[in-house]
Amino acid sequence: MVDTPGRITLWGIEVFVATADEGSISSAARRLGASASAVSQQITNLEGAMGTTLLNRNARPVSLTPAGQIFRRRAQSILNEAEQARAELATSDLSALTRFRLGMIEDFDADVTPRLLSDMAEELQGCQFLLETGPSHRHFDLLENRTLDVIVAADIGVAADWMEVHPLLEEPFIAAVPKSVEVGAELLSDVADLPLIQYTARHMMGRHIAAHLARQNLRLSHRFELDSYHAILAMVAAGAGWTILTPLGVLRAQRFLDDVALHPLPVAPLTRTISLHARRDVLGDMPASVAGRLRPLIQELIVGPALTKMPWLSDSLRVL
Repeated sequence: MVDTPGRITLWGIEVFVATADEGSISSAARRLGASASAVSQQITNLEGAMGTTLLNRNARPVSLTPAGQIFRRRAQSILNEAEQARAELATSDLSALTRFRLGMIEDFDADVTPRLLSDMAEELQGCQFLLETGPSHRHFDLLENRTLDVIVAADIGVAADWMEVHPLLEEPFIAAVPKSVEVGAELLSDVADLPLIQYTARHMMGRHIAAHLARQNLRLSHRFELDSYHAILAMVAAGAGWTILTPLGVLRAQRFLDDVALHPLPVAPLTRTISLHARRDVLGDMPASVAGRLRPLIQELIVGPALTKMPWLSDSLRVL
């Protein structure tokens, strides 16, 4: 569609907000899936329509002018209203939903995510789906800057005021040790000669584990810090060390399970909660509806198979 000079467009406002958030035209272009020249032109059109300069584009990073700071607050409200309108239309007639941007925790991408999107696609024939998989902390950033509509991620503590949260799954952390190691009542003593193969502290789960061990006053020897469940369990299976993961992480690398023994955490229990998060009062009933679709899928595809392999988790692995 050709923009008419002098008119304020929703696309122009979205480009302005993305550029203000990112502090860079090129970064805003990547976020929006547009070219840098198109982003620059939209800003020029918007500034022309407003009759004032909104962004200091020669600054590095790009910054808001005083007028831009005033307009930024109004622009966010306009985008919120637009998203609310889309949600209300979709709530009354799901066929009216034209775009759904979902961020999904990597632990669900093999089983739960394909089923969810397939089920939704059958019902929402005219909807375009965008899926982003990755670590939880990245999804929260994308939700905050409006790149995603809904995310499924591990909780990060107290939710921000602008979020609505729908809990989905609680899971404990467990220990995985080589099958070749004889483990008795004192697991920590039995693996004392083996290094801990740590899940990377660059991700939230790794920091969660490290903080818990610190609270227990444990300083465990480690040589490896990895971000791959498969690589970690492959090394455990080979006898290179032991690790702390979640049942979801173990199931994603289950081809190594014949050579790995799983045990309750040998220190105070540690759990994490995976929830669906969305911007509050923007998508209407849609987040709760998606959470309702997810829970039976998680029970069928995650909890059921996990309890078959690890029945001792029956009191701590559960759909919420």
